[in-house]
Amino acid sequence: MKQLQIAERASLLAHIFSMAFGLAGLLFVIPHPEFIARLSPAGMKLFSWGMGQGGVVYIIFGAIAVSLFASRTLGWRTWLAFAVPAVGLSLSSELLGTSTGFPFGAYGYLSGLGYKIAGLVPFTIPLSWFYMGLSCYLLARAGMEATGTPMWVRRLGAIALGTILLTAWDLVLDPAMSQTSVPFWQFQEAGEFFGMPYRNLTGWMGTGAVFMTVATLLRPASDYVLSRQHLGLPLVVYLVNFAFGATITLVSLDAGFVIPTLLSMALGVLPAILCWWIAGSAEDETEAQQPEKSDSLSDIPAPPLEPIAK
Repeated sequence: MKQLQIAERASLLAHIFSMAFGLAGLLFVIPHPEFIARLSPAGMKLFSWGMGQGGVVYIIFGAIAVSLFASRTLGWRTWLAFAVPAVGLSLSSELLGTSTGFPFGAYGYLSGLGYKIAGLVPFTIPLSWFYMGLSCYLLARAGMEATGTPMWVRRLGAIALGTILLTAWDLVLDPAMSQTSVPFWQFQEAGEFFGMPYRNLTGWMGTGAVFMTVATLLRPASDYVLSRQHLGLPLVVYLVNFAFGATITLVSLDAGFVIPTLLSMALGVLPAILCWWIAGSAEDETEAQQPEKSDSLSDIPAPPLEPIAK
């Protein structure tokens, strides 16, 4: 278990470092050609590799960190119950979207995110849906558990809130990845919402809601309930991925993009922090993982039979 935690933390640090490296390249190196001209052959090779593979590396390390975390805290069955529908359904949605324009609008992926499945969707894209989707869902599930509402409200609320957190992240991700000087995908239609089609946002919500619902149905809801002490990694992953997109958006685009950034903070960052803050303690987590009590008379054990006197 100790080795697993070390690998998990190392992967998280690599995830953060690779994003910071990418930010430095996109925001400070590329806009200054004179800096690139002064690089040594080895430095130029490292810079070229970083710009070409940096997006792949940070997504892979993010997926590894969240996978190790989930298998350690939730168990490998629950990890698979979320990972398989998240990867499979998001890939299906992306393949459908890049082929037909539904449900995200007409768009296509450029280079920089790795090998494209069917020549359309980089293999890293469903991985990012998975690790961000699980981080959002775990935070939302913990927050809803703290409300003390009926079980069905907590289940539906966690799916709805997790979907909102995931879509809020896209409010800074899409402009950063599609409208800057180094885009990774592009929309083939004029977007009504800061360059993004409204269909893109509904597509994000629909895709996230579907795979979170499937994952909820595959395992008991209590399997996804974690205490505040165990939610540090999901919160850090959410915040650093928001910061990555928001920094590129605010630095590279015009002042009008402050609006989607503020919306992303209001609908994503603040609720995520609040969910982490109000999450229960480790003792609450242990109780949540106990079998639920039943009010059925048939579940009440029968009293022991008295011996029959002769």
